[in-house]
Amino acid sequence: MNTTPCVLDACCGSRMMWFNKQDSRAVFVDQRRETLTVTDRTHREDGTRTLVIEPDFLMDFRALPFPNESFWHVAFDPPHLERAGPKSWLAAKYGKLGQDWREDLRAGFSECFRVLRPHGTLVFKWNETQVKVKEVLALTPEKPLYGQVSGRSGMTHWLVFMKAAAKEGAHQE
Repeated sequence: MNTTPCVLDACCGSRMMWFNKQDSRAVFVDQRRETLTVTDRTHREDGTRTLVIEPDFLMDFRALPFPNESFWHVAFDPPHLERAGPKSWLAAKYGKLGQDWREDLRAGFSECFRVLRPHGTLVFKWNETQVKVKEVLALTPEKPLYGQVSGRSGMTHWLVFMKAAAKEGAHQE
């Protein structure tokens, strides 16, 4: 797959962290495409809330079809809930981890770093409501440069990684 954007959002969901949800510098991918409307107690007149998940391409973050070193920047905001009801708004919005979530996230980190160029950056977002960030970071040999904790409960972690330079004499694809 040949792309011109230099940014990959590997689990774009509804693109909620993007200021410009149509930013042409990025390619947005996710494993699902759907529009969900639920009834809740929002301030909308009809009492509904809609979530639109519309990636540029349908694909799995564990097996990205991009060549090695395709992107300067990767955003990785994978599902973070182990437990959520089948019709849960939170599960729809943030995604639900599968039974083999450790292997899934290990593969996701590996793929995100594979498609990242040397000296490129990866921003990883994780909410540790159900799984501690320490458990997730144990799934990659890469170490973050820095990070920030945010959210009402101080449970959302934003971590920035930088891919090491390619080793001299190493085979580049």
